[in-house]
Amino acid sequence: MSKDQSTTGVEQFFDDDEIIVSKTDLKGKLTYCNDVFLRMAGYSEKECLGQPHSMIRHPDMPRCIFGLLWETIQDGREIFAYVMNRCKNGDHYWVLAHVTPSRDLTGNIIGYHSSRRVPDRRILEDAIIPLYKQLLAEERRHGNRKDGMQASGQLITELLETQNKQYDEFVATL
Repeated sequence: MSKDQSTTGVEQFFDDDEIIVSKTDLKGKLTYCNDVFLRMAGYSEKECLGQPHSMIRHPDMPRCIFGLLWETIQDGREIFAYVMNRCKNGDHYWVLAHVTPSRDLTGNIIGYHSSRRVPDRRILEDAIIPLYKQLLAEERRHGNRKDGMQASGQLITELLETQNKQYDEFVATL
């Protein structure tokens, strides 16, 4: 799989009545992608299955948000998060993701399920994009990615603590 991270700055859109769905194993490798996922990402099913979900990670998406997302779902909890994804051709699209652990009959987590809807444009422009730009600037200010992610993670933690909210509560009240 190509590691090309070039971007075009062109935003793609999907319809309000569509849902982007994907499933992964415990390590984040894709086990299912619906047709809307494939169309928006610009990949074939063959190109996706078995690949890390991060193949659609946009380089302008703060890593600390993914860290928060993974921490939450690995702890067995669901999360709602705004995410900018990268298409195969370098375009991007925004989603409001609802990510949940998938469990077997005995309650063990066996993977993860994500359903994504069209995000509220006002919330994106007024709150999420400015916040993510701030987090990304903090990440890029540091010499290595781990330090940058830790520093931006501290910023989001402080924001959430001042509001006495979890991230998905924060998102729901924007």
